[in-house]
Amino acid sequence: MDSALTTVALPLALGIIMFGLGLSLTPDDFRRVARSPKPVLVALACQLLILPVVCFGLVKLLDLPPLLAVGMMLLAASPGGTTANLYSHLFRGDVALNVSLTAVNSVIAVFTLPLITNLSIQLFLPEQEELGVQFAKAVEVFAIVLLPVIAGMLVRWWKPSFAIRMDKPVRIASMIILAVVIVGAIVSNWALLVENVGRLAVITVVFCLLSLAVGFFVPRLFRVEPRQAIASSFEIGIHNATLAIVIAQTVIGSIEMSLPGAVYGVLMFFIALGWGFLLRRLVPVPELSR
Repeated sequence: MDSALTTVALPLALGIIMFGLGLSLTPDDFRRVARSPKPVLVALACQLLILPVVCFGLVKLLDLPPLLAVGMMLLAASPGGTTANLYSHLFRGDVALNVSLTAVNSVIAVFTLPLITNLSIQLFLPEQEELGVQFAKAVEVFAIVLLPVIAGMLVRWWKPSFAIRMDKPVRIASMIILAVVIVGAIVSNWALLVENVGRLAVITVVFCLLSLAVGFFVPRLFRVEPRQAIASSFEIGIHNATLAIVIAQTVIGSIEMSLPGAVYGVLMFFIALGWGFLLRRLVPVPELSR
């Protein structure tokens, strides 16, 4: 049963989520980056440079066990989750920027995620050379991340009205799938979770708060306007926990490594909700021009 879950159910679940992402994307989402590159470049710098450093510092500070430490770094390397768009919409962020960031980040993650994961394994698990994301596994990462997105984009191009109609049902299905994946990861490794739940709860809450804060305040330092900074905050703070779980269990073959993603996937929704209400009170956002 566990084998079927790992080899079939988890990649299929992620495939549906990424296909749903593809249904919401058009080539213009990538062109928009070229037309207005600053907010995207600043957000990507936060995601790719600052967050791994922040996460590494937390892992060392809290002295996390090696497998859980790599799991946290894998989570930090994962791009924004699809629910970032929903939070951005709820709290007056620039949803178009979210879509562009998710599109670009998903492509870049195919290269950066294996790199950061392998570096983390060398740092925390140097004696376990069999772990990691070798070339064949990197191709697998490409297949489970990008191919469903491309398929969704092709459907959007071929049948735009169908893609628009399916957007909401697929988003709902993605939320349900995410919940099932998280519950499955927790139940299948319950003893290890109970043993480490204190440390995992602390580090995931702190990392989520820092991710949201970095995603908002760094763009503001670079004079990115408030609506775009809000979008950046949710994009960087709401990681694709499903991707982290699938890579840990399916590609690397470590259930324990997937636990940080599972715990983060549960807690981030509540933390992001509280953060959104805080931003709404503290950050004046002008109404959209008509």
